[in-house]
Amino acid sequence: MSKAIPTIQKFMTTSPHSIGVDQSLKHAHVLMREHHIRHLPVLDGGKLVGMLTDRDLRFIETFKDVDPTLVKVEEAMSSEVYSVSPEAQLDEVVREMAQHKYGSAVVMQNQKVVGIFTTVDVCKAFAELLTTRLAR
Repeated sequence: MSKAIPTIQKFMTTSPHSIGVDQSLKHAHVLMREHHIRHLPVLDGGKLVGMLTDRDLRFIETFKDVDPTLVKVEEAMSSEVYSVSPEAQLDEVVREMAQHKYGSAVVMQNQKVVGIFTTVDVCKAFAELLTTRLAR
């Protein structure tokens, strides 16, 4: 007897931190450090418009004369964001993340960010599934 594949809602991080497009890279650094996170959904008037990662920050700051207090998030973010609903099946989301090498999926409901599912969440889900479904 096989069990149903769980939805992403079971494993996502709820109420993720986000940042506005007009915020500075310095502010993004502070948020990421303070909350020990690597992904920030970028919002413009409450609407998801991008994703900023710690890798994006490190990359843009390698350019000469970049002042993180003056450069805006909008200049460093990726405007292509992988988003899913809370009801998306875990296997489908993980497969898509692996295929496209996405570091995260933003979980959206009614056009609002309600969660984020990162590679760390994938590892936690995998560990739980291994111990609850396969360990006997």
